[in-house]
Amino acid sequence: MTKLQALFAQQGQSPWLDFIRRNMLNDGGLARYVEDGIRGVTANPTIFSQAIGAGDDYDEQIGELAGQGIAPREMFDHIALRDIRQACDILRPVFDSSGGSDGFVSIEVSPDKAFQTQASIDEATRWWSRIDRPNLFVKIPGTTEGVPAIEECLAAGVNINITLLFAVSYYEQVMEAYLRALERRLAAGQDLRATNSVASFFVSRVDTAADKLLEAKMTEAKTTGERGKLHSLQGQVANANAKVAYQRYLAVFGSERFAKLKAAGAKVQRPLWASTGTKNKAYSDVLYVDNLIGPDTVNTLPPATIEAFEDHGVLRRTIDDGVDEAEGVLRDLAEVGISLDGITDKLQADGVEAFTKSFNEIAETTEKKADEIKARATAA
Repeated sequence: MTKLQALFAQQGQSPWLDFIRRNMLNDGGLARYVEDGIRGVTANPTIFSQAIGAGDDYDEQIGELAGQGIAPREMFDHIALRDIRQACDILRPVFDSSGGSDGFVSIEVSPDKAFQTQASIDEATRWWSRIDRPNLFVKIPGTTEGVPAIEECLAAGVNINITLLFAVSYYEQVMEAYLRALERRLAAGQDLRATNSVASFFVSRVDTAADKLLEAKMTEAKTTGERGKLHSLQGQVANANAKVAYQRYLAVFGSERFAKLKAAGAKVQRPLWASTGTKNKAYSDVLYVDNLIGPDTVNTLPPATIEAFEDHGVLRRTIDDGVDEAEGVLRDLAEVGISLDGITDKLQADGVEAFTKSFNEIAETTEKKADEIKARATAA
């Protein structure tokens, strides 16, 4: 048994792959990941932008689309449609064997719609209809405008992965949206068993932002004690934030309100730990895996983090370890004058901006590829 397999079998956590590109779909690479224990896949515009720009995986399809007169900005729909459908089909045995609880593949709505409720609903339902796979998740950012879109889509039977969650307060809102959607379906006499959702709570980026602010305060600190306290908080905030979020999950899905829905066939909305590759080389490369292991959770792992976890990761429930200490870390952060809400609000806005940039880069990269392909064809 691989550690990925044991992670699910022994701890109830589903490891998902945070990466996709066409060659791994065609050469059996994703299938091998699944054999080793991967139980889902996430994609985002940054991953697609990098995949299209690297190598020649997409050259043949881009050439075909260019020949049909498809504009570069519209090519992404065709590229993503093929990749996500194929990935869903590869993960379908996991979906079926889990009773429809796992084996999902995620695709993102355009981030430029992150602050538009109806536009998010329209695009999510469009992807759901076009890809036409029961093990699809459509990602909608958990912004203020995204929350009602999430509820509407779930109530309509569209599986939603809520993305770009950094703050516990926003996480509470999307759990509430999930419960409301289930209650609406129940009141309408609809089946709850097919409704699926995960809430993607981002981790490592919180430490990156908090550490930068802590470093700035350390340069201004007047005493060794002050510097010591600031230093002790570095690399601690992200996991503490996630552990506190998990306690809220336990409270919400352990409530009488959810018990009624569960009796009607509803599944929990699993927390999904996102951005779990370690950014700071001074920290453990499994920092955001080893410390967040618990039942009914998902961890999305980039390939390098999977290798690191297989080599030296732990295999025990850790999500409940040090909850009091985690709450203390967040209190201490406030006491030294750093606002966690300020950090998480900025991270969400920056995340939307970064994904918007990646979507624009997809169009630019695809147009460049199309021009190169046309030039080669002309030269031949």
